[in-house]
Amino acid sequence: MHIKTLAAAVVAGAVFGFVPAPGLQAETLRILNGAAVSTLRVPMNRAVVVETDTPFAELSIANPGIADISTLSDRSIYVLGKTPGRTTLTILGPEGNLQSNVEVQVTPDIAEFRERLRQILPNEQIEVRTANDGIVLSGTVSTKARLDAALQLAQRYAPERISNLMSVGGTQQVMLKVRFAEMQRGIGKNLGSSISLQAGSSGSVATGSFAEPGGSGGNLIPFSEGRSGGAVGFRIGGGRLTANVLIEALETQGMARTLAEPNLTALSGQSASFLAGGEYPIPVPRESGIGIEYRTFGVELEFTPRVLDDNVINLTLEAAVSSLDQANAVSVSGTTVDAFRRRATQTTVELRDGESFAIAGLLEDDFQASSTAVPWISELPILGALFRSANYQRRQTELVIIISAHLVSPTRGEALMLPTDRVRPPTERDLFLSGRLSAPGSGALGEVARQDFGGSYGYVFD
Repeated sequence: MHIKTLAAAVVAGAVFGFVPAPGLQAETLRILNGAAVSTLRVPMNRAVVVETDTPFAELSIANPGIADISTLSDRSIYVLGKTPGRTTLTILGPEGNLQSNVEVQVTPDIAEFRERLRQILPNEQIEVRTANDGIVLSGTVSTKARLDAALQLAQRYAPERISNLMSVGGTQQVMLKVRFAEMQRGIGKNLGSSISLQAGSSGSVATGSFAEPGGSGGNLIPFSEGRSGGAVGFRIGGGRLTANVLIEALETQGMARTLAEPNLTALSGQSASFLAGGEYPIPVPRESGIGIEYRTFGVELEFTPRVLDDNVINLTLEAAVSSLDQANAVSVSGTTVDAFRRRATQTTVELRDGESFAIAGLLEDDFQASSTAVPWISELPILGALFRSANYQRRQTELVIIISAHLVSPTRGEALMLPTDRVRPPTERDLFLSGRLSAPGSGALGEVARQDFGGSYGYVFD
């Protein structure tokens, strides 16, 4: 840019009303003969005026992509910063002699960057400095999300040249409480009748259990060794004609309850895992023979928490409940290997401190009913019921997973209690006179140990 062009730009700015921002002053660097020249620091997209003690005749810039120069007079130089970096400004006198080499360092415009930080993150104590051609951020921010926001904004001013010395303050540890509740209910009803008729040694006719392989019409209750309760039999007649009647009525009810409440604490942004169960050996054929691999089963939990603004907790969670399933076992090289029954969920949720989510509710309802009958005879009124057998089975399984998240901080060791603190070793008097194997501890935990958990517990099925 020449002097005339620059003068025209100044005049145009005056015509269109461009005025300098209040409080901004032109930065200058004065070069004196025989004096050392310090590094000229120019903010990006801003200008600095260089003044020389004697007139100069020629100027050159080593890298025009970093800084641009133009002459204001024979003793004034206009330096404009374009891209962060370092270059050299060479000033030659009227006789071609070297007057000075000025090192020009173009730095990011941290003044504008500081202003944007105050607007976007007004309550954060972030310090901004320049280092070489990059930006150094230091201080303490309240959350990890705000730290990421400051780094993203800094990328707009110094891409790939950011040094992060910031730290996250406040409570950034998350304790996750997960409750696994599984209920299995089953009910079965079986009603059947069997009849056998014997005519001396001429032969016999039998239905139901009497007609099964190994059954005998002469036995009142066949297979008595392997048969459960609920069977009633009686014999009619005698001599050459005998009738045996067997009525089987059986109703079964079963219930199983599984409950696990693992608690796990992790730092924000870090993963944590939990396993309450075991490892099951599985034989695996290999070239050198049979190898063993172990597979975990039980209650498994893995989660990654991230604390966002306003103490909102973002959770990425994987939870599973697995158990051995002997009903679907397989045989590998002559070895029986049990199958696994697994219920798992994977999700991402957001919640606040102390809030809870039911992230999974799985219900399985199996129903089976079967009926066997003797053709035609079973359709007779009243007597036909003796020639029919009915079987009814129903199984229900329900699994619910509830999570609760809490922001926690460390505490003193004496404030924590262990399960073993509830009881203490018995004295000789407690052991020999009272027969107590343990004695309740003191305090609130001792009151829990004194409670009687005996009695009738259970569920009623309609």
